Amino acid sequence: MVDPVRLQKFLAAAGVCSRRKAEKMILQRRVAVNGNIVTRLGTRLQADTDRVTVDGQAVTTVKTLVYIMLNKPVGVVTSCSHPGQRTVLDLVHVKERIYPVGRLDKDSRGLLLLTSDGGLHHRLLHPSFDHEKEYEAEVDGYIPDGALRHLADGVMLKGRRTRPAAIERLSGRRFRITLKEGRNRQVRRMVGKVGRRVINLKRVRVAGIRLGRLPEGSWRHLTAREKKLLLKAVHPDHAL
Repeated sequence: MVDPVRLQKFLAAAGVCSRRKAEKMILQRRVAVNGNIVTRLGTRLQADTDRVTVDGQAVTTVKTLVYIMLNKPVGVVTSCSHPGQRTVLDLVHVKERIYPVGRLDKDSRGLLLLTSDGGLHHRLLHPSFDHEKEYEAEVDGYIPDGALRHLADGVMLKGRRTRPAAIERLSGRRFRITLKEGRNRQVRRMVGKVGRRVINLKRVRVAGIRLGRLPEGSWRHLTAREKKLLLKAVHPDHAL
């Protein structure tokens, strides 16, 4: 018999949702184990013998984990469901249940990872893991070197300074910025603090995974090498 596992971890590993959303579903009385509704977040189960249902539908662990990159276009919402809006799941067609890793706002484009691997999802999003996100930004006018240094050193957003960032100028109005955090619309808000406005924002890298030449609106499975890089980044002791 395998060791007991927390219910929210089981749901994430099964590709139902993230751990955070699983906790909400448990509190909403939508999850049952062996026919009994569960409301306590610390509940553990035997993944090999206990029967789990969500909204009455049986949940089984995912046999094959899926790792996908998408070149998200502007105007598409990073969400599994958003009534009246086109979402990233409308662009990716696989039989497995997947969900996006993090967010890329509707007005931005570029690299977005999607997966059925709940553990990977959690580790890529958790701030303690320091995974880099690299963006190419174009602003509405010339941006001075002093403003770029200010962005690199950190600016105040809602009373908290952003972490130091790597900055590389690409032209008078374009630069590359690499962050180790992911606050809501962070690059846009940071640029606003130095008196400019972002008019084009593209994410080109997450951890060791680069967007490359994938056409906008297209998606593909990660290569074996990319998957190895990603799993090694989130699981340093992963046997590869």
